[in-house]
Order: sequence, then C-alpha cells, then structure tokens
Amino acid sequence: MRMTVAEGARRRILIVGGGTAGWLTAAYLAKTLGTGLSGGTDITLIESTDIGIIGVGEGTFPTIRSTLAAIGIDEARFLRESSATFKQGVHFVDWAEAPAPDAAPTQALGAVPGHSHYFHPFNFPHQVKGPELLPYWLLGAAGDLPFAEAVTLQKAVADACRGPKRAIDPPYHAPLNYAYHFDANRLAVLLRTVAVELGVHHLVGTVDGVVLDGSGAVARLDTREHGGLTADLYIDCTGFRAQIIGQALKVPFKPWGDVLFNDRAVALQVPYDRPDAPIPSYTVATAHEAGWTWDIGLNDRRGTGYVYSSRHTDDARAEEVLRRYIGPMAAGRDVRLLKFESGCRNRHWVGNCVAVGLSGGFFEPLESTGIMLIEVAAHMIAQFFPWGPSGLDSAQTAAAMAATARTYNALMGARYDRIVDFLKLHYCLTRRTDSAYWRDNADPATVPDSLRDRLALWAHRPPGRFDFVADHETFLPASYQYVLYGMGFKTDLEPARALYRRMEEARHEFQGLRTVTPQALSSLPSHRDLVEEVYRNGFRPPPAAQAGSRR
Repeated sequence: MRMTVAEGARRRILIVGGGTAGWLTAAYLAKTLGTGLSGGTDITLIESTDIGIIGVGEGTFPTIRSTLAAIGIDEARFLRESSATFKQGVHFVDWAEAPAPDAAPTQALGAVPGHSHYFHPFNFPHQVKGPELLPYWLLGAAGDLPFAEAVTLQKAVADACRGPKRAIDPPYHAPLNYAYHFDANRLAVLLRTVAVELGVHHLVGTVDGVVLDGSGAVARLDTREHGGLTADLYIDCTGFRAQIIGQALKVPFKPWGDVLFNDRAVALQVPYDRPDAPIPSYTVATAHEAGWTWDIGLNDRRGTGYVYSSRHTDDARAEEVLRRYIGPMAAGRDVRLLKFESGCRNRHWVGNCVAVGLSGGFFEPLESTGIMLIEVAAHMIAQFFPWGPSGLDSAQTAAAMAATARTYNALMGARYDRIVDFLKLHYCLTRRTDSAYWRDNADPATVPDSLRDRLALWAHRPPGRFDFVADHETFLPASYQYVLYGMGFKTDLEPARALYRRMEEARHEFQGLRTVTPQALSSLPSHRDLVEEVYRNGFRPPPAAQAGSRR
C-alpha cells in the first residue's frame, strides 16, 4: 500500500518503530500538530511485531509530567495503566567512598552504617524571601547537615517512604517535585492507544529497505506488507538498529566509551517480600566494584539491574553481583543481558529524517536521560516542523529543511555533550580506590575538558546560572550542586566570606526547614497508600472543593 495524498493535502510524517520513543513522539506530535481528525498533519507509525521493546522498567525526569499533560493523558490513567509509582529523586549509595570492609550488603533506605550515601532530589533548593542558601551552607551556616538535607525537606519525605503529594491534589501538581517509575512495555501500550485515539495511523509491518533520492534524502520506505511508503518527514525510532539514520543514511556514531565506561547491564524483576512492603519513592543507585545497581519500586514488583563495564568485569561476575545485591528473592529467576554503546549520532536530523530515542543515541540509565531526550526531540520537532508555504519547489523545500536540520543538530548535539559532563560528574569525584573501575573513573585523562574547566571554577565558587546555557542543558544548576556536594566536592568560599552578610537569615532558613519537616511527614500519605488510592479512585479534590467548583 502506497500512502497517497490529494492536491494541497496535509504534510505527512512517517514514524518507523514503536516502543516509548515512537509512540510518545507520535502522541505528542498528533496533539501538537493535529492529525487528519483536526485538519492537521497526516501521521503514520509502522512497527514490527518481530522487534521487542528494550525497556526493563524505566525512570523519568519531572518534565514527563508536562509532556503527558500536553498530550492529554489523565495522570491517574497513566499511573494505573503503566503500573507507575512516584519518583522524588535518586538515592546514591557507596559512590563517594567504598563501603567499610565489614559492612553488609544493604538495600535499606536512608543512612546505613558503613555505607556512604547522598540524595539528588527533584525539588530545587529552598528559597522564600531569604538569601540563596548554597553559599551559606558552604560557609557552615547549616552545621554538618549534608547539602540536600539542609536545603530541602524532600530527602526526609522520601526516606520515610512518603509520597510527594496527596490524592486530593490536582493531577500533575504537588507540594514536592516528582517524576515516575513505570513499566516501559505498559507505557508503550498506553501511548499507542492515546496516539491512535488522536488520529495516528497504525501499521504493523516490517521495513525491508530504505530508498534514497538523488540528493541523499529518503525517497520511500519499502515494506513487506504495505509496499512503498512515502512522507515529508521520516522519524527513525528503530532503536539500536538505527535503520534509517545509521544503516541507510550512514550518519556516523560518536562514541563516549572513553569517558563513560559502562556498556552492559543485567536486569532482573523480583517481587516484594510481602504485599504491603513500602515502595521507595526514589531510585536507589548502589555502586559496586565495576558499575552500579538500579533498584526501582513499582506497585507490584521491583525492577533491578546492574550496569557495568565489560572492560572491568565479565558477565558471570556481573550476574553474581546483582544476585548478591538482591538476596534470596533472586533465586530461580533468570537475568536479562543487555549490551549497548554510550554515544550518539554526530547529526540527528539529516535531510528529511530525524532520529529519536536509541537510534539517535544512548547513555546508561543513570539519572534517566533516555525518556527526557525523547521528550526534547518531540518538542523540538513540533517547534521546527517544516510546514512551509504551498507552492515551494523542491530546491526551496530542501533549503528550508537543511536550515532546520542545522539548528536542530546544534541544539541536540550540545545537549548530548552536556549530559556526558553531568554523568561523568557522578564518577570522577569518587574517592574509591578499591577497584580498577573506580580508579580509572577518577583519572583526569577520562574527564572531558569542558567538565574539567567547570570543576576548576567551582573550586572557588559554586555553580551558577551563567555556567549553563538553558537550551543546551537537561540538568540545571541545582542538579549539579546536589551531585557535587553529595560527592564531597570542596568549594572554598572563605576568601569571599565578607560578601555574604546575611548569615543570620540563612541560619533562620535552615532551621525553618528542619522545623517544618515533621509537619510535611505527617501531612503526606505513605507512598504505597497514595499509589493504591489513586489506582482505585484517581485524584479527587476534597468535598468542600468539589462543592465550591459546582457553584
């Protein structure tokens, strides 16, 4: 079947590949650009039943809330149909220092004797009317409290297994910032349902060939079941195969393996030890001899895995490390082995093709960059979509598309580079010397020049907004601050102490946060109770608010 359009018809988008990347992009573009149901674009997604979804349980960044809301997905529906729970940040164990020799393996939340830990919360550092607290924390105004505990109450809430909101709070809004953990396969099914409801055409089939025209752009896709398919814009969501951007268009892959060593993972899903077990509302990332384990709590099970460097260990040892971390619940369960290469295409938009998701690039799941990059791509494609006035000849169309591609590639390329810096920050500040993996990660030769320069500056002043170009960044200054000072980085502000004259105000702010923490703990439900209530009844305002809305 060849896709045909009448004279003056809508622009056509063909998305190749499903999964989270394909269906999130399809749903967002359908909502933003419109479809045939609303007189907008003509969007088709083709996927093969022979190709599975890579996801083994996913984490996200808080931007996913605005993306889902923009698509029009009810938050309670998303939570139920994706087996989702809430995520308030990442709890890092044993990254700064090796565990004590006599320390037992731990899965406990919060502080555990013999293990170093810190928290990267999603809330920004507290500031109401007082001064910015970071300089005063560096100068000792908060005593010996770790940075994240001093400037936000979110760590105390998460350590207590409280949710970030209540069932009476509005969808996608809460007292505390949050994202989600979810089942990737179930999310893809939900996004497919919503995209089709919005007017996306769904084809099941296999793309056998990509035919290029004389200029090197995609002329058509040849499929086994539907013949030739054509479009104005092709979106490659074919995962690591990168069938269009890599195999057909030959866009080189830019590896980052000399900076980020991890290239494999073993994953295992396990049940809770009892049905009413607390659900952590953060990802637990525990460092080991040649990588780190993730531990994600869904409503009915845990998603766990060990991300590691094949240069520093082997698959059998990696499986042993993961099983030891999990304990008895791992017995009799098979692990799933995943191989990957950290890096990205040196161009993401070429001619009339854009790569989204794994086809464009991939980094280990540390800090959940995968879904965020899909979101960014979908937003940018919607913003840059080459509508063009009617009557453009092919040369004008190609010129407009080329200009769009250059802008897109500059922004996306810079974003990938900055992510590399942020991920490396987690490793290069370690004081661990107990294995070659950690010694190599701390080697200055493996640190990008851009990050090395920033660290030199931050030795004498904390990270600030002028260190970052907003449109290039996935992680804002607060995230760098949480990781820097969680890892024990030293910023010497003593020579500038005279500039910070509001020490008493800052002490008052620090004390105020400690004072309101018990109130926050008492007002927020347990994470499991919140999830189960929302699954049953959704988000519902209290009766008084409901009555007021009817008047």
